[in-house]
Amino acid sequence: MKKTQNLRSILVVLVVLVVILGIIAAYAGLTLPTPWNSPASPTSTGSPTMNNDKFPGTEEFGLTKRQLVEKIEAVEALLAKCMSANGFEYIAVDYKTVRRGMKADKSLPGLSEKEYIAKHGFGISTMFTGKPPQLADATTPAKIGLGEQNVRIFNSLSPADQAAYTRTLLGENPDATFAVGIEIENFSWTGGCTREAIEQMFTPEELQFTYTNPLDAYIGNDPRMLTAYEKFADCMRKAGFNYKHPDEVELDLRERLFSITAGQPIEKLSPESLAALKALQAEERLVSVVAFDCEEDIVDPVEARIERELYGRPPK
Repeated sequence: MKKTQNLRSILVVLVVLVVILGIIAAYAGLTLPTPWNSPASPTSTGSPTMNNDKFPGTEEFGLTKRQLVEKIEAVEALLAKCMSANGFEYIAVDYKTVRRGMKADKSLPGLSEKEYIAKHGFGISTMFTGKPPQLADATTPAKIGLGEQNVRIFNSLSPADQAAYTRTLLGENPDATFAVGIEIENFSWTGGCTREAIEQMFTPEELQFTYTNPLDAYIGNDPRMLTAYEKFADCMRKAGFNYKHPDEVELDLRERLFSITAGQPIEKLSPESLAALKALQAEERLVSVVAFDCEEDIVDPVEARIERELYGRPPK
């Protein structure tokens, strides 16, 4: 009988201890570490000691490949519905077509990315026409991402209907197509039915100009990346440019381009605006080459190493 009472007493004490510990943990706000609620805990190699499953996907906006496919197809379906409601035909583009448009960023047939940048910079102001992407002579990311069927539909319209179609599809910025926006992870320039469809599938935060991919944000806080960014800034400064982060270059060029053109076609620009555009194009060709080289030599190797440590393989 005494043994039974002793066992019960021990069990009671253990239960009480468990409850007390649970209360203390809850009160202290203790949680298991994840990329989103605690800083990285460096190992001997400097990489965070966290479960890989806790990290976001390696595609745009921190999505997995499957999630990206689903998002793209859902946005395209909504876009087609919106255009139809406004009296225009638009055929929902499949994932592969949008993906081709995304991959066409900073590329042209026969040119490597480095060769493209040497000739056209990042293709922001240098490739600007202010015209709808369907009328572009070159196979631009925006044109490719819209799909051949939709380009043919657009080209069958009268000039007046083309203007109305563009406003309905893209709003005031004809370069801000869905494929371009998702590739550069910046939907802040979008408008029209494109914006309306995106708003239904992405969060308000993801539509902001200040949005940062969660994986990029996490890697960017690694001490090695912070050091790499400092070296990148020094590299840019030596060439006469004041940028502290690789992403700042393209964002700055896009902002300055819009401040000059307001999305208007080149033929409608004033002489002063034309002169400012030519100056921006010349600067883009210079700064793009420097930024590409500084990023390739300094930032990319560090980023690749951290990603391999996080995922155990180079992300696709």
